[in-house]
Amino acid sequence: MTLTLYRNGSVYSAADPLATAMLVDGDTVAWVGSEHAAAALADERMHLVDLQGALVAPGFVDSHIHVTETGLALETLDLTATTSLQRLLDAVSQAAAAAPGLILGHGWDETLWPEERIPTAAELDRASGGREVYLSRIDVHSALVSGTMAARRNLQDLDGWLGNGLVVRTAHTAARAASRQLDDSRRAAVQQRALQAAAAAGYVALAEMAAPHVGPVEDLAMLTAPGNNKQPEVLPYWGQAISSADEGRELLAELGVPVRGLAGDLNIDGSLGSRTALLRQPYADAPAETGTRYLDVDAVADHLAACSELGLQGGFHLIGDAAMDIAVQGLEKAAARVGIAKVRSAGHRFEHAEMADPAAIAALAAHSVTVSVQPMFDALWGVAGGLYEKRLGAARGGVLNPIASYFSAGVPICFGSDSPVTELNPWSSVRACLQHHQPAQRISARAAFLGHTRAGWRAAGERDPLMGQLVPGAPASFAVWQADELMVQVADERVQSWSTDPRARTPLLPALDTGTDPACLQTVHRGVELHRAEGFAANPGVAMS
Repeated sequence: MTLTLYRNGSVYSAADPLATAMLVDGDTVAWVGSEHAAAALADERMHLVDLQGALVAPGFVDSHIHVTETGLALETLDLTATTSLQRLLDAVSQAAAAAPGLILGHGWDETLWPEERIPTAAELDRASGGREVYLSRIDVHSALVSGTMAARRNLQDLDGWLGNGLVVRTAHTAARAASRQLDDSRRAAVQQRALQAAAAAGYVALAEMAAPHVGPVEDLAMLTAPGNNKQPEVLPYWGQAISSADEGRELLAELGVPVRGLAGDLNIDGSLGSRTALLRQPYADAPAETGTRYLDVDAVADHLAACSELGLQGGFHLIGDAAMDIAVQGLEKAAARVGIAKVRSAGHRFEHAEMADPAAIAALAAHSVTVSVQPMFDALWGVAGGLYEKRLGAARGGVLNPIASYFSAGVPICFGSDSPVTELNPWSSVRACLQHHQPAQRISARAAFLGHTRAGWRAAGERDPLMGQLVPGAPASFAVWQADELMVQVADERVQSWSTDPRARTPLLPALDTGTDPACLQTVHRGVELHRAEGFAANPGVAMS
């Protein structure tokens, strides 16, 4: 095995909170400690890596991602910064002039536009010159389609065709499927684009939330195919409901992919932005609408009971408060059927869980349900006058994403991006936890970091208790970061916000209020280098094949 000594930096390690060096033996962390001790350890057997003050920290885990969709978004029209309806149409026109074929784009959000409306199918036809156009909304639960696409794909005959080019529900599923007909070569290319971007952002693992309405099982099979260890590890989930343990066994055999659970984007409801999240009371900006219910209490109970019998994680996508009601009632009904011990031991997980009152939070804690939350949702939409307030009104919109309440109630929690919904930037997500628009829902920097690292492994049922830590015996899965500064100040304001008072011997994290996010210099998973930034010292001490 090859020994590699990282020194002259900082190491985020519970084994030694003030560590400045780390020794890696092949695929395992062998030692962490002081620079002085490292100098005594160094000999001719070792490859030395001078960190030059950089930070070594456990690699991030994205606990909710769609890899193929992320790759496609990275290669097509980026509409996330589009500030008006007209700018969107201009982008479509430019794409039509640049290349033939289907025009794809992602990320528009009409709540940011001065026109206060979306383009019609006829306007997209004119902008595209009559081409097929599919532009997914930022939440990916609705899309704009051209009249050409609607006519060719018979979208007008499906539930969710709203008559003006906006599609939701079944019509959206059909339009999305038509927009992503990928052969193996193209599928591999877009997946690699996303995986490389994740590695460059310091991720060592990605919980892939695949589902029939998101993409074919071939996507998941290619992502989990053996042999390629030079990419972030994929933690695969498949979002398809079952009604019995026997049905579950048949489905697992049919999939042929060793999934970690039948969970993820198994939708109880949709999204707030597309007004398909299921609400107890109507939308403030659409009083006739309360959202869409995809599953009822009995279906949720059947699925959770069957998964519990199989000892398999089950779970759902749920956002609205009425969707949470369905989930909790189904959870309690499943526990009454198979016993609460089986429900708890299965480690079920609920995705997003944006609207949860104290009673729901208590129920999740009682049943040991993990919530997989996206902190950037609050950063993007929780601000005054933002999407939450527009869709729900100030009172309801001001209490979403109760991160600290989950923690204080003992609900296991992990964090992800839901990419391509939000960007692959883990430090932005950590910052969102610290700057939650509700001060009472802010958590410490340490809790936020652990929720993005070690907690992601635990949420996915990882058996190695050392995964996500840098301690002797742990897998060598880490990232090296160049940061402007570490959080060493002890002024009351900084200590309260970042919880990094060095007197508490808490490992230091990068300061996230400097205006510059940490830059990822290297990402290593189980001893294999996944990413190295240009100019970072060559490191033959980690496996390259």
